[in-house]
Amino acid sequence: MNSPKDFLGVSGKKYLIFGLANKKSVAYFIARNLQESGAVPIFSVQTEEQLRQVEKLFPGCSSKICDLRDPENLCRLKSSMPAKTILDGIVHSVAFANYVPGRKFLETSREDFLSSTAISCFSLVEISHVFKDMLAKDASVVTISISTTRMAAENYGYMAPIKAALESCLCFLAKSFSEFSEVRFNAVCAGLLKTSSSAGIPGYVDSYLFAEQAILRKKNLETQEVADAAVFLLSRRSSGINAQKIIVDAGMETNYFDKKIVEKVVK
Repeated sequence: MNSPKDFLGVSGKKYLIFGLANKKSVAYFIARNLQESGAVPIFSVQTEEQLRQVEKLFPGCSSKICDLRDPENLCRLKSSMPAKTILDGIVHSVAFANYVPGRKFLETSREDFLSSTAISCFSLVEISHVFKDMLAKDASVVTISISTTRMAAENYGYMAPIKAALESCLCFLAKSFSEFSEVRFNAVCAGLLKTSSSAGIPGYVDSYLFAEQAILRKKNLETQEVADAAVFLLSRRSSGINAQKIIVDAGMETNYFDKKIVEKVVK
């Protein structure tokens, strides 16, 4: 039986984390949660700079560079891990887009759309395939998506359709893995966050300020809240949840017609 301090039952378990860039990353908060609960985070990052960040933030933890633009790097990452390593979960907190200020969605280039899809979406399929033999029978795979892919936010552009594809992959991965395991695949779909990656989205600050008013509590979503949901999904406490999207937006989707927002527009 788990002790009260380890309610989630993650102590001693190993989790492979993709996407930690710095202290503002969703992946950082997830990893910190896990480590504070006694789990062992293992990191895969894109660049040398990110590797230095991980070594500074999580000294003593295993970390490797794996550029997801080349699928062969995943095989090398797997080969570099100790033999008989068992992973209790994987965190996929990866997204890339080549934003061009002022470019309309219909002007999106094929090259940008496909490269972003490969890194932001299909990498989850590739990671799952490469590491399937290292996953515990009841492991949990969690990806980070957005609170809605049905809102055509002009500044977010072509990333919303790609996130929709990412979410669709969950049910197919869950079905595929069900043939030989109980591995679960879920997504935390987050509202607007203050991260370094979001800073690169044109006009994001204005959207972030709008979200603060549209959220029921009139206070923006915190990255820690998204991480808390992710760690719950990584744990056996969420064993009955599979191929699902957990929306974490502090109720924003219910409040677009907030009285104060409407009054500002009509006046």
